Amino acid sequence: MEDIKNYTIQKLQSVLEENEFAPFCAQQIFGWVYKRRIENFDSMTDISQKARSVLKGAFYFSNLKLAKREVSCDGTEKFLFGLNDRNCIETVLIPQQARTTLCLSTQVGCKFGCVFCLSGKAGFRRNLTASEIINQYLHVQGLIGACKITNIVFMGIGEPLDNFFHTVNAVKIFTEPKGIHFGRRRICISTCGLTPQIEKLEKLNLGVKLSISLHSPDNRIRSELVPINKKYPLQELIRAVKHFHKTQRYPVTFEYALIGGLNTKKEDALALAKLLKGLKYKINLIPLNRMNSRFQVPSGVEIRDFQRELEKRGVFSTLRKSRGQDINAACGQLRAYAGCKRG
Repeated sequence: MEDIKNYTIQKLQSVLEENEFAPFCAQQIFGWVYKRRIENFDSMTDISQKARSVLKGAFYFSNLKLAKREVSCDGTEKFLFGLNDRNCIETVLIPQQARTTLCLSTQVGCKFGCVFCLSGKAGFRRNLTASEIINQYLHVQGLIGACKITNIVFMGIGEPLDNFFHTVNAVKIFTEPKGIHFGRRRICISTCGLTPQIEKLEKLNLGVKLSISLHSPDNRIRSELVPINKKYPLQELIRAVKHFHKTQRYPVTFEYALIGGLNTKKEDALALAKLLKGLKYKINLIPLNRMNSRFQVPSGVEIRDFQRELEKRGVFSTLRKSRGQDINAACGQLRAYAGCKRG
């Protein structure tokens, strides 16, 4: 049997047509599962009895098990979900005045070893399926009830573009009008800089936003912080990002972790302005969390001086307040768990 939540509407329609079902049957199923949140074929009353019988023999409905739910003093929530193989993932809900953002995981662990991120410390175990990505949204939305999730960011555990197939299928399911129908511009995919996958994403023209974990305009320093930079250096990465921006016509977001004495100098601001010239972009400055003794947390003066140097060169940035630090839900604090108790 197949997990039906791994199927885009196009794939489901193709499978159903092969079994001589009407093309609109897939649309009906998507409506039941993602709009009405019904996961029982017997309850899908506008589908024929024969079709329901065939569907029950071919598909099942997967779900996650909530193992732990924590609430930060700032309102951020973190959910620890158990998977069928006893691994666990974490998902974060970030409420703000005008929006409620859900931060999704795409892998159990991570391969890429960014030095200030805990997600890969226990190693990489496996990719999540599209259904495991989708179920994070469905479960959290069910828990919070009337509070509607308005934005989705693929910024949790793992590298979304390393799990390209399932990440893309999840986006297609999220944005399908007959189902969840999430706005494309309200979905953002983050990457540490997998240049070939950025190029593949551009060609698919999904209409979603792109976020780059940049952290330094200097190849040597960025390679220390984000090791994949040794394979796909900054000039190659920025070239791919410019192509993406040209076709998608939406500002690219750059995440920049501020590390005391390392990437906050005047020359860093000058190099950053030069690197991003010709791009329409947004920069989020994120002061380093106090989780890694190898690096220094920047002072308030250091942060303000760096922002001023950027502004002098026409680079305007947003200083992003770290959310959920007290429950280890802030940027770089999520990590995979093994042997998670389900239920």
